[in-house]
Amino acid sequence: QVNLVESGGDLVQPGGSLGLACAASGSIESIRAMGWYRQAPGKQREAVATVTSDGSTNYADSVKGRFTISRGNAKNTVYLQMNSLQPDDTAVYYCFLNRAWRSSITTYWGQGTQVTVSS
Repeated sequence: QVNLVESGGDLVQPGGSLGLACAASGSIESIRAMGWYRQAPGKQREAVATVTSDGSTNYADSVKGRFTISRGNAKNTVYLQMNSLQPDDTAVYYCFLNRAWRSSITTYWGQGTQVTVSS
């Protein structure tokens, strides 16, 4: 089993910055990717940023140039630095982890952390 704990959600003004962190524990061998999704009220959950085990990163078009994803030295932590935040970034942000297990990939989710961008 894998446990993901997110932190860093807060209320921030438009144009501001915020950093999220996610720490994984438990059976965290064979991690293939970690990253973030978000879900705004009344909208579907959408991918925000992903970092793979080889360090490759991928971003949603809406956050490119503003958000940066990175992994900690221990490889079981992922961070999301969010700059130039806009009201449309308001959402619950969920950390995820993809783990390889017996020729399949299992995805684990955190409980979510609220990010609100408002003046």
